Amino acid sequence: MVEPGWQPPPLPRRLTDPVRPVLVGVAVWVVALVVLAVVGGPGPWLWACVVGVALGGIGLSVLALQRRAVARGSKGAQKL
Repeated sequence: MVEPGWQPPPLPRRLTDPVRPVLVGVAVWVVALVVLAVVGGPGPWLWACVVGVALGGIGLSVLALQRRAVARGSKGAQKL
C-alpha cells in the first residue's frame, strides 16, 4: 500500500524536454525538402515539406517564448 502524500520521482529532463523531438522532426522535413528539390519531386509533396519545416519553426518559437516566461517568473507560464 502507498503511504499518503507519496509522490513518484520526477521524470528525467531528457524525457520531458520537447525541444529535441521537435528538432528531429524539423530535420526530417528539411532532408525530405532537399531530396525533393534535388530530384524535382511533385509539387504538393514539396509544399508539404515546406509547411512541415515552417510548423516546426513555429513550435520551436512557442517553446522559446514559454521558457522565457518561466525564466522571468510569469504567473501563467507553463513549466516545461
